[in-house]
Amino acid sequence: MSVLTPSRPAVVERPRTARRGIAAVAGLLVLLALVSLASLMYGVRDVAAGDVLDALFAPVTGNNDHGVVRTERVPRTLIGLVGGAALGVAGALMQGVTRNPIADPGLLGLNSGASLAVIVAIAGFGVTSIDGYVWFAFLGAAVAAVVVYGAASMGWEGVTPVKLALVGAAVTATTTSMITVVLLTDRNTLREFRFWQVGSLANRSADSLASVLPFVVVGLLLALAAGRVLNALALGDDVARGLGQDVTRGRLLVVLAVVLLCGSAVSLVGPIAFVGLVVPHVARALVGPDYRWLVVLSVLLGPLLLLTADVIGRVVVAGELEAGLVVALVGAPVLLALVRGSRSVAA
Repeated sequence: MSVLTPSRPAVVERPRTARRGIAAVAGLLVLLALVSLASLMYGVRDVAAGDVLDALFAPVTGNNDHGVVRTERVPRTLIGLVGGAALGVAGALMQGVTRNPIADPGLLGLNSGASLAVIVAIAGFGVTSIDGYVWFAFLGAAVAAVVVYGAASMGWEGVTPVKLALVGAAVTATTTSMITVVLLTDRNTLREFRFWQVGSLANRSADSLASVLPFVVVGLLLALAAGRVLNALALGDDVARGLGQDVTRGRLLVVLAVVLLCGSAVSLVGPIAFVGLVVPHVARALVGPDYRWLVVLSVLLGPLLLLTADVIGRVVVAGELEAGLVVALVGAPVLLALVRGSRSVAA
């Protein structure tokens, strides 16, 4: 009896988690559809829901409302969906691979690497358009990840969560210092850079989305495939090896997915903070610690949060408040609540 008893909770818990996951996915899909409709309706010029549907399925040439919806708000909404999903899933992967509940995509230095590459694009190559930053930002994030992972893999222990976090912090500090030096000495670069840095869905084109979409798709597929690996890594490297997991290869798979997702999202919408931090915690509250479900829910929660912030920024403020600022206003209290909750648990 003692041998069979421990297995019973797992047998009972799996269907329960599946039911919670299916219910959460259904609810989030409904909410995401509503927020997407709101993103198409509201802005400087409000468009009725019926006109939005007509613009999507029966557009009339010369109709101003239809033109606004199709040429401006549809690309903006799609960018919010893709960028939010990439940031949310990247945050879940980061928290899993580092076993750090307050990790986000910036922990590996990806945001700072992308920012430095954008500085190089502006100051060194004269790039002045948001669309022109895409490939520079993606390349900068990828190089930062390679440097961090390569440095963390040195030594007999190989890559560990602590080494990843420490090296990532060191790379972030170094690149941030380099960025500051350039910005203090070049006002033109500062003026151009600040519009990208704040993080926004505005002034991004469909061509930018098409450029990074393949990388996001590959990253999401890798993330979905890494669910079992992350569940094993959550138990510790030794236990994961005992369960038959190749820890080094599994962690490399996760880091590759983070690079693709975070690099794509940062290059597309800028280094928006808190999406990757908040989303995994909300998903965990809905479905529990199983990363196979956490990743799926993060795909929906990320764009839900980002699009909601974008709509709020358009409706509440006359003109427009960038989505990155609205997310920060929401994310900061959530971070404080998480810290307070962790203290109470520890007590």
